[in-house]
Amino acid sequence: MNRRKLLKSLGLSIGAAVISTEALAKLADNTYAYTLPVNPLHKPLAKPVTAITLGAGSRGTVYGNFASKFPDQLDIVGVAEPLPFRNDRYAKQHNIADENRFETWEDVFKRPKFADAVIISTPDNLHYAPCMKALAMGYDVLLEKPIAPTEKECRDIYKLAKKTGRIVAVCHVLRYAPYFVKMRELIAAGAIGEVISVQHFEPIEHLHMAHSYVRGNWHNSKETSPIILAKSCHDLDIVKWVINKKSERIAAMGDLKWFRKENAPAGSTARCTDGCAVERECPYSAIRHYHDNRKRTFVLDLPADKSKLSEVIMERLKTTNYGRCVYRMENDQPDHYVTTIQFEDNVTASFSMEAFTSYHGRRTRIMGAMGDMVGDMNELVVKDFRTGKELKLKPKAEDVEGYKNSGHGGGDWLLVRDFVQAVSQQNPALLTSTIDESIESHIMGFMAEESRKRNKFMEVKV
Repeated sequence: MNRRKLLKSLGLSIGAAVISTEALAKLADNTYAYTLPVNPLHKPLAKPVTAITLGAGSRGTVYGNFASKFPDQLDIVGVAEPLPFRNDRYAKQHNIADENRFETWEDVFKRPKFADAVIISTPDNLHYAPCMKALAMGYDVLLEKPIAPTEKECRDIYKLAKKTGRIVAVCHVLRYAPYFVKMRELIAAGAIGEVISVQHFEPIEHLHMAHSYVRGNWHNSKETSPIILAKSCHDLDIVKWVINKKSERIAAMGDLKWFRKENAPAGSTARCTDGCAVERECPYSAIRHYHDNRKRTFVLDLPADKSKLSEVIMERLKTTNYGRCVYRMENDQPDHYVTTIQFEDNVTASFSMEAFTSYHGRRTRIMGAMGDMVGDMNELVVKDFRTGKELKLKPKAEDVEGYKNSGHGGGDWLLVRDFVQAVSQQNPALLTSTIDESIESHIMGFMAEESRKRNKFMEVKV
């Protein structure tokens, strides 16, 4: 039997109902690639779903790029963005008419409804108000995580979504990544028996931490949202989702240990461009990161003309937070965070978010009564205690060019694909991350932050 027929006979495609220990044994000590096939509930679209993007930064661009790649599915017809450079760039990419270009999200809603949906990719503290307004006006919503910075605001959005009947898809994109879809499927099929415990690890990577949560837009939790939500609500959500259990209580510890003024090296200055004596040897040198290595320069809004790129980058480092010393920011986000969760049926989980790693990419270990599962988003290894056999699975985001590189293991664009179908068919069941499904992991995040601050276990009540 060839590999394709064997996989088919064993039901190893996404959506398989049962995967027996005998089936796993037949695939022992082999590695197989798998894809996420098109949902059978998907239908050809009579016309593209139309959407307005609020916030044309990094995340708005990611979701907008889906429309550029698949214009027969999604058409971006409007944009609200206060930064002229981003507004111009986004409008040009999507051929947006001048009358549908706005400076603020409020301006969009001064017009009668002129699209099917709104994509909300504004800063965290600007999720609540535009989402509430969009729902009130009859738009469906693709809402970047976190839903909102406070528990009350999250619950308000949930209530209004239920009242209006509109679709709110939360961008918990890991639920759409084939790697985690397969993990959940295998667990549900009993591949490792009853789940006992989970260990999940998110290594942020030290330069990503410095970029986003020390210098970047999320450096101050009071102005945006706590890092457990801003960065790691993905992780709380995916642990809950793959084991398919309700959370009951949570405890957390962590703090800001390293990126503090008292740890600034002797001879360092307010900016890396101010003649810092240790700039060349500092691992967090903004000059090295953005100018020399050209990393994460998207945030600097660089011009298309590359002839003076070096000068423009240096000017940005002299005038924006991205050029400031990491030890002298107004940051308060913890750089290490450990969370323990108790789920129903006495299943326990530990989650660790760590800034100080040289690598990134989530790692997960799931311990079951009849086997275990270990993965790093590139490979998932399943070991059966009963047979001693091992199965290795490698996810492929999609056979369509571009999905794999869309971000989060292909989850970014696969989410948009399902959102387009849900809006077109007016069927939220086509999504796995509706607000109904996603709100619990946000409550977990709020309770984790309360636990960290108050040094006590917190009950999770949805």
